[in-house]
Amino acid sequence: MENAPQMYFDSRRSTVLASNGMVATSQPLAAVTGLRILMEGGNAVDAAVAAAAALNVVEPMSTGVGGDMFALVWDNKKKSVTALNGSGRAPGAASIDELLNKGIKAIPDTGPYSVAVPGTVHGWETLLKASGSMPMSKVLAPAINYAENGFPVSDIISVQWQQNLAKLSTFPSGSEMLPNGGAPSHGDFVKLPTLAATLRVIAEGGSDAFYKSEIAQKCAAFVQEHGGWLAAEDMAAHTSDWDEPISTDYRGVTCWECPPNGQGIAALEALNIAEGFDIKGMGAQSADAYHHLIEAMRLSFADAFQYVADPRKADVPIKELTSKEFANTRRPLINSSKAMSTVPYGRVQGGSDTVYISVVDGEGNACSLINSVFSNFGSGMIVPGTGIVLHNRASLFSLDANHVNALAPHKRPFHTIIPGMATIGDELHLCYGMMGAFMQPQGHLQLISNMVDHGMDPQQAINALRFMVGNENVILEEGLDPKIAQDLRSRGHNVGQINGYSRVSIGGAQVIQRDPDTGVLRGGSEPRKDGCAIGY
Repeated sequence: MENAPQMYFDSRRSTVLASNGMVATSQPLAAVTGLRILMEGGNAVDAAVAAAAALNVVEPMSTGVGGDMFALVWDNKKKSVTALNGSGRAPGAASIDELLNKGIKAIPDTGPYSVAVPGTVHGWETLLKASGSMPMSKVLAPAINYAENGFPVSDIISVQWQQNLAKLSTFPSGSEMLPNGGAPSHGDFVKLPTLAATLRVIAEGGSDAFYKSEIAQKCAAFVQEHGGWLAAEDMAAHTSDWDEPISTDYRGVTCWECPPNGQGIAALEALNIAEGFDIKGMGAQSADAYHHLIEAMRLSFADAFQYVADPRKADVPIKELTSKEFANTRRPLINSSKAMSTVPYGRVQGGSDTVYISVVDGEGNACSLINSVFSNFGSGMIVPGTGIVLHNRASLFSLDANHVNALAPHKRPFHTIIPGMATIGDELHLCYGMMGAFMQPQGHLQLISNMVDHGMDPQQAINALRFMVGNENVILEEGLDPKIAQDLRSRGHNVGQINGYSRVSIGGAQVIQRDPDTGVLRGGSEPRKDGCAIGY
């Protein structure tokens, strides 16, 4: 059968169909939480925030109120996409010179210097006030219930928890994330009481109860106690921003991303470059298709690392990088028979941890929301008495004062987390995303190519075996024909393979597709994670 699931991945999952609403995310308990909100009269935004809060509890190493978030929102009445930047900024006392004088040449992945202001809570509240229909207290109630009364730990999450035992042991307060004195095993029943108390404070008092209260003071005091910069004033000054989303057309499908400081722009540039090749004619999961998509991704990454930063603090050539004309100047660098030995950035004028939630409601509204503390358990700093895992997003700043992404006070860092959305004409087509640090834009590229070029449905597109472009190599997922790796090596690619449990690092996708004529929703969920798509 054409496009049969077994052609692409050894998975028994099939696409989920519904019409009244659907939620797809990486933990079933969180997916059910979002669905309950929909069934109780909430809309896509209400359900997405509820699921994100639940994920803070049931997948605490990946996300939480101590992290950041971004969202794309589709308003089906207005036929419009809006973008919310809920990422935090560097503390006001942040200083390149201070670190260099201490002999620190790059911001560490853990510890106090890696902590920026967490943006999640203000982002949730901003979303709910603008597009939600339920109060924060209603939306956070299921997450509070899981944290207070407990939840069973899923398989993959238990492994990630156990792998981070040493990190959680760095500070005494890490014990708040080590229930019963250790990392839980698969099936263990866990309660997180200090996190429950924090979520309850937020539910009752909103974002002010997080940013302008005792919680903010505790966060700042803990970071400063260990030599960091975060101050209560930094917390109190935090705001989210509504931005104009960026987009490109890929063979008749308009693909939307949040603008920088995120890396979504790399996905759009890669799509523009790939559009100039006959990817469909090359065949799904062929060496030819992989080679051209890999090279397109390498070029777009080079440009993203050169130009992407906080556009409110630096000059970021967004219009140029997303233009077809710029892609036309980059595409000739791709040799169909030979990999680029070096990847120069273009000249223009003028194992991370994240959760992703896709929700489409019965009215056709959608919310594509991504939430993260960056690395597993972020900075490794759990604020005593709160259960808050502080993220380590500031580690992505450069300490080169001349770089566009240089560390500076009140500046947002280069960000990896990117929600996606696609429309055809004035109708929603896809609400999608893929967690996984720098896998995210290349995941978006592969999902869109699978569906647009090869006609896959959401689950097939997610099941399909992936490549992952690294600094010096290309990783292929186990299960691919060995001849593909041999072919790519013959073209000059340094090819490796990812096997077994390690495949969780090759992305975690969720996709919901909507038929505008019937309202039927088709959902797919990542088989490399624990979650599901569920609808009614």
